[in-house]
Amino acid sequence: MLHAVIMAGGAGTRFWPASRAAMPKQLLALVGKQTMLRQTVERLGDLVSSQQTLIVTSERLVPVIRRQFPELPAASLVGEPCKRDTAPCIGLAAMLVSRDDPDATMAVLPADHVIRNASRFQDAVRQAVEMVARQPDLIVTFGIRPNYPAEIFGYIQRGARMDVYDEAGPAFIVKRFREKPDAATATEYLASGDFYWNSGIFIWKATTILAALRERQPEMFERLQQIVAGWGSDAQHETFVREFALIKGISIDYAVMEHAHNVAVIEAPYDWDDLGSWQSLSRLAGTDRFDNTIVGRHLGMNTAGTIVRTSDDHLVVTVGLKDCLIVHTPDATLVANKHDEEAIREIVRQLEARGWKEYL
Repeated sequence: MLHAVIMAGGAGTRFWPASRAAMPKQLLALVGKQTMLRQTVERLGDLVSSQQTLIVTSERLVPVIRRQFPELPAASLVGEPCKRDTAPCIGLAAMLVSRDDPDATMAVLPADHVIRNASRFQDAVRQAVEMVARQPDLIVTFGIRPNYPAEIFGYIQRGARMDVYDEAGPAFIVKRFREKPDAATATEYLASGDFYWNSGIFIWKATTILAALRERQPEMFERLQQIVAGWGSDAQHETFVREFALIKGISIDYAVMEHAHNVAVIEAPYDWDDLGSWQSLSRLAGTDRFDNTIVGRHLGMNTAGTIVRTSDDHLVVTVGLKDCLIVHTPDATLVANKHDEEAIREIVRQLEARGWKEYL
């Protein structure tokens, strides 16, 4: 049986001031009318039921997610007491899933991706599930064919083609995973034709990923076991808080994927974007004849290459601007050079340092 595990605990600081600690980007409708998390759940269609859907998030976000998803059982929401990256998140989910379904296949998905062509996405997931059914120790991921030399994505280098698996997209043995490259290296990757962007979406047996974590991260594995052993008991929360805090945070790529040898990549047959920063809006929402991306009510004069996001009832007027970012919310407004993405993350650190928690 297929189970969906959706990772929804990110802070989304690059989307300040719209994204805040109490309502980060995955819970906002940044692209389209539905929240990113709602889009992720509905994109799965009839591949999984609500009983086979598990959302792992921050403990503080559980109440708001429960309000957004009243149809999900209470057990479908797991709130982490602290941030420990993706490997502990996935390991805990795999243990909880396999406890009730020892032969479970998992689809692991971040909550903040934009994927169009939902039917093609579902076809690709079905293909991956079939690959895992035929070879239970296989790990399958989806690679995005790059169309520019991106420095913000990790990469997957493909090896030999697996001709037997090509129902939705061609499948290849993974040669290796590569970290985010510099501009020159990214250009080489693009020119070679053998590299994909790493989408961070995985299909595997729960037992497969647990065996990998037991081998590569034994201390983490033991602490997760203690957490799950007390799951459903009166001491569940106390054990969860204590043991999870003692786990060393590490991503699933570092913990498992870079060391795994039984990995296949399907060339994704769908359109994908990870919505990593405000500049993503230009790719997704499009631009006008002056290269502006506008979401909301705006009057521009001599304005080019600028991103504006505001509510429909608040007018933003720009005069003589180029390559700027303007984001208006009821209590904060950001005006920045749109290319200085790292500075936006620094804003959050500065707000914390000043004690202005009401803006975080």
